[in-house]
Amino acid sequence: MEKFEHGGNIYTAPPVGGRWLDFSANINPLGLAPEVRQAIAQNIDGIVHYPDPAARKLKAALASHYGLPQEQLLLGNGAAELFYLLLHMIRPKRVGLPVPSFSDYQRAAEAVGAEIVFAQLRATEDFQVDIDRLQQELGQVDCIFLGNPNNPTGKLLTRKQLAAYLSFSEERGIWTVVDESFLDFLPEQEQYTVRDLVGEYRHLLVVRSLTKFYAMPGIRIGFASGHEALVKRLEQGRDVWNVNSLAQAAGVAALGLKEYHRESRRFVQQEKDWLYARLGEIRGICPLQPSVNFIMAGVADTGLTSDELTARMRRQGVLVRNCANYAGLEGQQYIRLAVRTREENEQMLKSLEAVV
Repeated sequence: MEKFEHGGNIYTAPPVGGRWLDFSANINPLGLAPEVRQAIAQNIDGIVHYPDPAARKLKAALASHYGLPQEQLLLGNGAAELFYLLLHMIRPKRVGLPVPSFSDYQRAAEAVGAEIVFAQLRATEDFQVDIDRLQQELGQVDCIFLGNPNNPTGKLLTRKQLAAYLSFSEERGIWTVVDESFLDFLPEQEQYTVRDLVGEYRHLLVVRSLTKFYAMPGIRIGFASGHEALVKRLEQGRDVWNVNSLAQAAGVAALGLKEYHRESRRFVQQEKDWLYARLGEIRGICPLQPSVNFIMAGVADTGLTSDELTARMRRQGVLVRNCANYAGLEGQQYIRLAVRTREENEQMLKSLEAVV
């Protein structure tokens, strides 16, 4: 398995006569909203022109939806671009990563030649981040990445916990990236977000993805909130036209879909609990309590490695995320499963029961 291989690779040939059932990418199971599809179609003729480099309509929609000043917003070609942009501009010598966590944090750090300092999260604690221990183990780094919820574990830090850490990191000048890419799936997200604290903490960047919640990863769109001085600095390093015109139109349309937002949260909260319970009934599968639209599960008790289990599922036409290449999970047998529709979840469970 490649070091930085992601889920969602549906482009290899599926089983004969079939198609992939993809549980390896964490995308909203309700799919692309008709209004977003329509917005893309209506703006297709506009691709003969350059996109608005300031993305004024999209920034206005984001500011209204998330309650942030436009001066604190930075747009990206997906959330991941913003990790690379920040590190390119600040050039940290040492980057701290609680692991397991999203692999592009490490990849972005390596791209600028930074030393990686890992803080191992403990399986005995369900991989929950301990703020006190984090301060001890990563108190001497220049930059740290925190997923909230963390990918692949799904574990959350409360706003209160994060605020306590931010006071610590700001005092020491540690750049802190809080990745809230999956937080839109939570009905009670205000208990966890720190997007509005960027005016108080000059070394804080809060990153969000629009592609996961709105089921449009192929179009690449994300944003960050940061102190106005930081945003101005990062604007100097980004590609002028990094968000294309179709992505801008899709983002504006998506942010206005209040009923889609409510139904997505309701559906995911209900379905994740059902899937978690069902996974726990399968021999040898040990799921972690999920918070959003994915579930990490230990598979060692099946007698199979995660490599063997994912290979067997592939032969069934089902893609699941093998977690073997996550830093911090080496030699530990885990997979990650997206939460999809009830029919798809039942089909996946049937295949999983067959292979274990």
